[in-house]
Amino acid sequence: MSDNKIKNMAEFANVSGISRPTISKYFNDPSSVRDAIRTRIEAALEEHDYRPNIYAMNQNRRLTKNIGIVVPYLADPFFAEIARNIEQRCIAAGYWPTLFSSHGSQELESNILDSLRSLKPAGVLLAALGRISNRAEIEKFCADVPTVLFDSDLEDIGAAFVGSDNYSFVSQSVEYLVRSGAPPCFFEMRTPANPNANKRRKAYIAIMEQLGLDPQIIKVDGEGWAFEEIGYQGAMELLTHNTLKTDTILCSNDRLAIGFLAAAYEKDVRIGRGPDCALRVAAHDDHPFSRFTNPSLTTVAHDYEAVSNRGVEMLFRLIEGGGQLPDRTEKLFPARLILRSSA
Repeated sequence: MSDNKIKNMAEFANVSGISRPTISKYFNDPSSVRDAIRTRIEAALEEHDYRPNIYAMNQNRRLTKNIGIVVPYLADPFFAEIARNIEQRCIAAGYWPTLFSSHGSQELESNILDSLRSLKPAGVLLAALGRISNRAEIEKFCADVPTVLFDSDLEDIGAAFVGSDNYSFVSQSVEYLVRSGAPPCFFEMRTPANPNANKRRKAYIAIMEQLGLDPQIIKVDGEGWAFEEIGYQGAMELLTHNTLKTDTILCSNDRLAIGFLAAAYEKDVRIGRGPDCALRVAAHDDHPFSRFTNPSLTTVAHDYEAVSNRGVEMLFRLIEGGGQLPDRTEKLFPARLILRSSA
């Protein structure tokens, strides 16, 4: 018997030399594999003293072809676009995706997870609320149901995380704005709804300091997911009292920037790069509407397709592996600067 304790199916597959799909097939139905393979698996089980999680195996036998997709706010076009890509990939692979929105509510997010348990999904792709999520409940859910997190990372929870590299977003926007004009201030909510906002603020501070510049952070009041309204009200306050110390504003996300542009239009403040323009405005995300604002919004874009494709790919690997991966994996995709009229 081996002295090294095997922790999961992936490790067992590695030491036994038998593929994970074959082992998973054996655990679901031993008679479904050839006699010679079954003998090898059973000998390896004895040698390495490996016993799979019986609860997980029993649950897997009752799995449907359902895939759960949970986002924090479906009215946000970013999440709608990601969910659209995920749905298409799941349907093409023969699964039936079901989409849920937690609408910024911790209670609703927890209720959705309870509902998903009753559906016995093959797996779940979860964009958690983040700061206000019930971490203990999500951790327990991820231990019971194969789950890949995307967009919002809750460290050490879930089998894998797939998202965008927030440092990549901010480094490109700050470096471009500094290179092409006055250093930017950073315009954000005082109480961000999404944990990516905190990562972007920290990246902004680090990059400005690396460039030998003083970070200027403007926090505007407002909570929840009504980002455009919060951006509009915050910009109206700034423009009314003329308290901006720079002519370049970098918004934490495009939805805040859309509100800022609306306020500037109302206050008759020209935004853009021309000689008659008073301010430059840029942001992050490449919101699907950002190219239709007036002026069109300079931003840094997610790789929507890569994030959604990798998330689905990781979930399928997790399902195939019997609900386990060798280690928790994280994949961050770099962003892409898109220059438009606003900056």
